[in-house]
Formats: sequence, structure tokens, C-alpha cells
Amino acid sequence: MIVGGFGVGKTTMVRSVSEIRPLSTEETMTQAGAGIDDVGAVRGKTSTTVAFDFGRISLDDHMVLYLFGAPGQARFWFLWDSLFAGTLGAVVLVDTRRLDDSWYAIDRLEHHGMPFIVARNNFEPPVHSLDQVRDALSLSDEVPLIDCDARWRESSKSVLIALVNHLYALSAAQETTP
Repeated sequence: MIVGGFGVGKTTMVRSVSEIRPLSTEETMTQAGAGIDDVGAVRGKTSTTVAFDFGRISLDDHMVLYLFGAPGQARFWFLWDSLFAGTLGAVVLVDTRRLDDSWYAIDRLEHHGMPFIVARNNFEPPVHSLDQVRDALSLSDEVPLIDCDARWRESSKSVLIALVNHLYALSAAQETTP
């Protein structure tokens, strides 16, 4: 799962890294959303995800990583719990210009007990250090926090590798705990 606030780059990440043409539920934003969707911090945004984005990456001949990008607006959050079913872990994509938009995603993941990492999407050069972002989001040291640019395949791939490594480390730690 790739979750986060409205306009942080979830669809962009799925598109940049999927080996297949992603299934996208992007729809044109209309006047009906005026006053509901705050587009102030995402100038130029003309479409939005209304259900989810889907992509995939084959890790080898037997293992496939399925990618689901969740919609970011509050009016579509009811879909998240259904999308979480069967999910092993998540990426919380954040835009440091709008960190408050990250709280719902982090809260839902913690509520479900789902492992996650946080990726700071750098549409622009970062203003705040990763330590400042960690403090602002009250993230424990156990939650990986990394930089990315969701527009670039290699950067998005690094985020997903970090998530898989985090899940593997958590699994290995559970196996060694008596």
C-alpha cells in the first residue's frame, strides 16, 4: 500500500515503478469538488484518485509485489480499510509542505498494527532535515524514514526495497523472539 495525503505523489509513484501499465482510477477534478478538496498546496492538479491505483513488480519467477495507491482525500478514506486486507506493509508518502496530511495515514496503519515506512517525497529541494520530519511526525526510531522523488523509477524502487527490508527485519525479529 502507498498511502498519504491528497496530492503527495501516490499515483506518480505507482506509475513510475510498475512493470505493467498501471490501473488508475484518476478522474478529472470538477467544480463539484470546490470547497471540498483543498488544492492550495497542489497548484496545477487537475485529476485525483477516486478508488485506487494498481501496479505490480515481479521480484522473481515466483514472487510478485502488488502495489496499491490509496486515494488521499478524506472523503475516500472509507476505502482504506478494505484496501488494507491482506496487505503486508505500507509506505506513507509525505510532502513536508503539508505534514498534517500524514496523520490520518499513520494513525490508520498503527490502528491496524501494520508495519510501515515513511518516504519524504521531494518535489522541491527539502527545507527540513529528516530528523525534523521524524520529530514533527512523532515517529519512533524503529520506523524507517527515507527520501525519494516519486517521479523517478529508481527512487520509487528504493522506497519499496526499504519497505521489503523493513518487513523482513521485523519478520526475522519475531522468529528469534521466544
